[in-house]
Amino acid sequence: MPDTRIVPVGVVSSPFKERGDAPRQGRLTDELSKITIFPEFADALLGLSAGDDIFIFCWFDRADRSILQTHIGGDESRPIKGVFALRSPVRPNPISLTLVKLVQIERNILTVKGLEALDGTPVVDIKPYSEQFDIPGKE
Repeated sequence: MPDTRIVPVGVVSSPFKERGDAPRQGRLTDELSKITIFPEFADALLGLSAGDDIFIFCWFDRADRSILQTHIGGDESRPIKGVFALRSPVRPNPISLTLVKLVQIERNILTVKGLEALDGTPVVDIKPYSEQFDIPGKE
C-alpha cells in the first residue's frame, strides 16, 4: 500500500463545541467559523480571495469510524444505507467535504460561512470550487 498519512494543514475555530451543536450540513448555517492555517502551509493560500467559494476538507476526529450502515440523518423511520451512499460523518475515514463562502482572509486565518465542523477539527485540505468541473454535465 502507498503511504496514506494525512497531515493537517490547519484547525477550525467554530461556534459548534459539541456534536449536537453543529448542523447536519454546512449549508444549513450562516454561522461564521475561522480556519487557522499552520504557518508552514500559509504560502498555499496565495490566490484565494474574499468572496470565493471553496471546499474545506476536514478530518472529523470525533466521528465513529466503526459504523458502516446507518439511517439517513439518524431518522430510524428512513431506510438504512451504507455510509458511502450517505453524507454521514460516521465512516471508515471521517473526511468531510463542505462548500463554504470565504468571507475574509487575513494572513493565515480564513473566515468562512457555512462550515459544520466542530471547534478544534483538523483541516486536511482546501480546494477552490469550479463551476466548470464541479457541476455534473458541464465540460
